[in-house]
Amino acid sequence: MTQLQSRPVATPRDAGSVEPPRPPRAARPRRPIRWGRVAAWIVMALLIVVTVFPFYWILRTALSSNGALYGNATSLLPVDFTWNGFLRVFGLQSVDDAIADGGSGAKLDFWRYLGNSVVVSTTVTVCQVFFSAMAAYAFSRLVWRGRDFVFGFFLLSLMVPVIFTLLPNFLLVKQLGLIDSLLGIMLPSLFMTPFAIFFLRQFFMNVPKEVEEAALVDGASKLAIFFKVIIPMSAAPIATVSILTYMSSWNDYFWPLMVSYTDDSRVLTVALGAFKSQSPQGGPDWSGLMAATLVAALPMILLFGVFAKRIVNNIGFNGIK
Repeated sequence: MTQLQSRPVATPRDAGSVEPPRPPRAARPRRPIRWGRVAAWIVMALLIVVTVFPFYWILRTALSSNGALYGNATSLLPVDFTWNGFLRVFGLQSVDDAIADGGSGAKLDFWRYLGNSVVVSTTVTVCQVFFSAMAAYAFSRLVWRGRDFVFGFFLLSLMVPVIFTLLPNFLLVKQLGLIDSLLGIMLPSLFMTPFAIFFLRQFFMNVPKEVEEAALVDGASKLAIFFKVIIPMSAAPIATVSILTYMSSWNDYFWPLMVSYTDDSRVLTVALGAFKSQSPQGGPDWSGLMAATLVAALPMILLFGVFAKRIVNNIGFNGIK
């Protein structure tokens, strides 16, 4: 007979039994310190500090009492914290109170200068972008004799420093009788700039020709194609050029200083310089001046902060093309 051999039955471990220790896990190798990355972060942090610190110093000075600043000029915090600098900028503080606070007592017609800056920057932006877009369309989509030569001439003008054009422009504006007027400030940059033409031309050249040919088949003229097809398709680069043009016109200082002599034509950047020079108390009103500078720069800071990503992307996209 065949004997059946029974398998040993596994019995549960006794409660007092001890499990054998598990072998220790192998330690993960430590990543080597990348000194190049550490140095890059340090340099980036220093650049951020160097970039942000001037704005903080402007804010700190604007929130300080002008009289107390001279006694503690090196403090990193506002000295004798006050909002009087902003009150003087907006015309909400009397002359006697301004002098008592250490201000110059000079009047800054902030809202008039702000209005002049808005009018000049808006008009220059609208006209310059419009005419530059038309010129860029002519250089990119229309075929005519001498097109490349004229475009090369425009590119050469990018190499001419602006300082060389100030005297000829001044003589022209003077002969036209536009000295001390907003139109005289706007005239040299009112129509077009080589950069705007080049930037928009790069985009127009990459618009599919089939779109334009389809519009021609439908009976559209070149002018209709420009306004109804090209312009709507170019909203992003046109917005980028508009923002850059507006910021450049807003921050312009030397040319408005040359042609504006009275408050009627004085823009905000020139007015800040005039406000600094008016110091009946023997010293500039640094608190009021920094408050006015901060208020004048705030629109451009917000504008660039909101659209910075779009500006960089569009410039890089057109550059790759």
